[in-house]
Amino acid sequence: MAELNPSPGPQAGQKRNWTLAIAGTAAVLLVAGLAMQVMKPTGAHSEDGSGKAPAARPAASAEKVVATIKTGGSVDKVTYDDLAKECVARYGAEILDNLINRRIIQQACDQHGITVSEAEVKAEVNRIAKKFGLDEENWLKMLQAERNVTPAQYYNDIIWPMLALRKLAGETVEISDKELKLAFDRNYGPRVKARAIVLDNPRRAREVHAKVVANPEDFAKYVTEYSIDPNSRALGGVIPPIPRHAGNEKLEDVAFKLKENEVSSVVQVGVNQYMIVLCEGRTEQVVTEMTSDVETMLRDQLTEEKVQQSVAKVFENLKDGARVENILTGTVQGGEKKPAAAARKTGVKPAAGAAGKSAGDVTGVSGEVEAKPAPRAAGKPKAPATK
Repeated sequence: MAELNPSPGPQAGQKRNWTLAIAGTAAVLLVAGLAMQVMKPTGAHSEDGSGKAPAARPAASAEKVVATIKTGGSVDKVTYDDLAKECVARYGAEILDNLINRRIIQQACDQHGITVSEAEVKAEVNRIAKKFGLDEENWLKMLQAERNVTPAQYYNDIIWPMLALRKLAGETVEISDKELKLAFDRNYGPRVKARAIVLDNPRRAREVHAKVVANPEDFAKYVTEYSIDPNSRALGGVIPPIPRHAGNEKLEDVAFKLKENEVSSVVQVGVNQYMIVLCEGRTEQVVTEMTSDVETMLRDQLTEEKVQQSVAKVFENLKDGARVENILTGTVQGGEKKPAAAARKTGVKPAAGAAGKSAGDVTGVSGEVEAKPAPRAAGKPKAPATK
């Protein structure tokens, strides 16, 4: 459940999914985001978000009929068990894995006496909605209309586990002056306007680079012929302007040394991912001073990033400390379950009070999504994409 908050800096609305090269912090948040998508409390909230435990589903009889098919004089029946078996065959492994992850979080909360109240869930939803200039009702409508996320899914699958893991993390976040300075440069500093050819083979990258250096005016043509990234290829290689301190120092160092119309060397930006960059100048820095409003925005942004990373680490520690025997898939993961004291050593700490600061005053891996109130609406946290 990755959280993608609106960035206060220039080019905030530009998509950053063109490559992993400059995803930076977003890539870290995505790890937490993917984990959050699969979690749901067991009995924490009702399906309508009322806070009451959902009613138990009645046991299904093998004779319970869910559909009948009449053709000519014969009648065929589809039973509940028929449907259940088909669903398990198609989606069982994935859904069971999701359920296991949810139970892991619930068990950790039970062990540490941590609860997340209905009021806390509602307050978080309202906070997020207001951040996008909406009330809760319209925010939930937007989620359902644009990304098919129902209010029950949002409350139970996204908000509840996010708050629960924040409390389990139980850490106070501190932001240094150096971190503020780096964040200011990242969000408001000048960026390199560029085009890029993305390749997945070092030998091919060297061959293409030789052609580009010989004929730099044909860069767009080489993008069409060789780049493996469909997003930038459709734009002649145009990528979002490259900022400082976004997560890929190698690419940033190369890009910021380029002069206008200069072609870079081959830059390895990931596993089997190589780039050739054409510099097209720099963006103009509009915000040049760290005002109080800018500092507040940056502190909030950095706090969210740090909490998200902490939450992701806590969840991984919980998974490492749990022995899971998946009978459906025939797999076993983890060793013996760690006792509560050992779990705390791995980073799982109860927060002070029912709604410790980490859950009430700072934002972690949240229910915020890649969205803007207009023209594009919100949806399931994915990807991201990020901040």
